[in-house]
Amino acid sequence: MSADRFIVAALVVQVACAAFFVWTILESLLGLPPIGWQAYELIQIGAALGLVLGIVMGGIALRRARRRTARVEAQLRAASGAFMDLMQERFAQWGLTAAERDVAQFSIKGLSTAEIAAMRETSEGTVKAQTNAIYRKAGVGGRPQLLSLFIEDLMDGPVTGRPARIAEEPPAARSPAPADASPPG
Repeated sequence: MSADRFIVAALVVQVACAAFFVWTILESLLGLPPIGWQAYELIQIGAALGLVLGIVMGGIALRRARRRTARVEAQLRAASGAFMDLMQERFAQWGLTAAERDVAQFSIKGLSTAEIAAMRETSEGTVKAQTNAIYRKAGVGGRPQLLSLFIEDLMDGPVTGRPARIAEEPPAARSPAPADASPPG
């Protein structure tokens, strides 16, 4: 019996158990006809087994959920680490200064020029100059294209509508794709 069928069977047994207990309450309150003592005893045994089965199945489901959560969290940590490694690798390829690396990271995180300037305790003009240098060195026209470079690398391929990059081509030699350019075909 598959795990799903086993869970469904356990739920059916638990519903039957709940119905039994509700029946016994209604029997006393409303004066419904009693169940024979032999059937009553068998139903009580079934209800007790159903409750135990529910506890076991709940424990199994909880254990599976915890394992899956731990596995997904490990994958997320690995992906996060891989993204940071990828960013640092690209920053080194592009020859970014330490200040430009900070600005690029904040920019990729979505902070505004004013927020980056406040965090770095510098002027907005300095941040703008640094972001322009980053875009020039990366060969992109702005923040969305900068972010798309990392997304492309993580997805292992170019974003649709944009020509594939040659791996050996230095990033600074790339120029942004014109907005009206159509994919090679």
